[in-house]
Amino acid sequence: MPTAQITALGTYTPPNLLTNADLEKLVDTTNEWILERTGIHTRHIAPPEMATSDMAAEAAKLLLARRGIAPTDLEAIIVCTVTPDMFFPSTACLVQDRIGAKGAWGFDLIAACSGFVYGLTTAANLIMAGTHKKVLVIGADTMSRIINYKDRATCVLFGDGAGAMLVEAAEDGAPGFIGFHNEIDGSGGDFLKMPAGGSRCPSSHETIDREMHYVHQEGQQVFKYAVRKMEEACRKVLQKHNVSADQVILIPHQANRRIITAAAEKLGLDPSRVMINIDHFGNTTAATIPLATADAIAEGRLKRGDTVLFAAVGAGFTVGANLWRWTC
Repeated sequence: MPTAQITALGTYTPPNLLTNADLEKLVDTTNEWILERTGIHTRHIAPPEMATSDMAAEAAKLLLARRGIAPTDLEAIIVCTVTPDMFFPSTACLVQDRIGAKGAWGFDLIAACSGFVYGLTTAANLIMAGTHKKVLVIGADTMSRIINYKDRATCVLFGDGAGAMLVEAAEDGAPGFIGFHNEIDGSGGDFLKMPAGGSRCPSSHETIDREMHYVHQEGQQVFKYAVRKMEEACRKVLQKHNVSADQVILIPHQANRRIITAAAEKLGLDPSRVMINIDHFGNTTAATIPLATADAIAEGRLKRGDTVLFAAVGAGFTVGANLWRWTC
């Protein structure tokens, strides 16, 4: 069976910043309130003319340049997003055309904040099945387009960005992908959702007037579930593959600093082994893990040969954890 490795990484964030001071002018909040509850200082916000496919394509182009391969070398493109440019065509189609990946197939994967973890799982299994040699996984979201900037409970949390990883068949058979634990729990779907815009509740003047096209969240329910399930998913994949927590670098989804630290404490992880960069980006949904990975590399916290654990909990509810030997 072929082995799968992550061989390249590319990220993109739009230049515009939304600071806590800016938010103080929009809603009844303060810098101190935001920092205490989320740990966020700034978020990148896409300009009006920029969509999810634009950011995804920029991240992909950087990845291809770093890897030194042509777009036509890609066999599949998986775009993980909850903010596609439009319902159809898929964002994967738009990115494929934008970067010139002729001959590739692909699709959008919707798993909210767990999207990138699910995308890596899918790519690794395509590689290990022996049917693909190069699969591009992109996490990209323009969350600012579905956030109500009159709702202080959600508008302080989210930002925009994109990140991509290339998953390849290892020529030398060296280990890369170790394993995963993914699950969904639809009973929690009402706690974090965008109510309107789909077939259940199509867009109308009424849905717009009722502000149903924004993110709606019951924060306490999401917080408690995220802490419990992130720790559980991590523990299950570690136990399954006989890896101890003190052997890994944890790069979790960046939803809230308190969620990350609480889950890491339950796992018994030293803070030095946990990557947190939510302060600079906020929650970029499917993009948080590649953005955090890029920062971990830049800071020297993730090095070739390390065992890295990616973990996320998202709307749905979705839960995922991936264990890799870092080879990039």
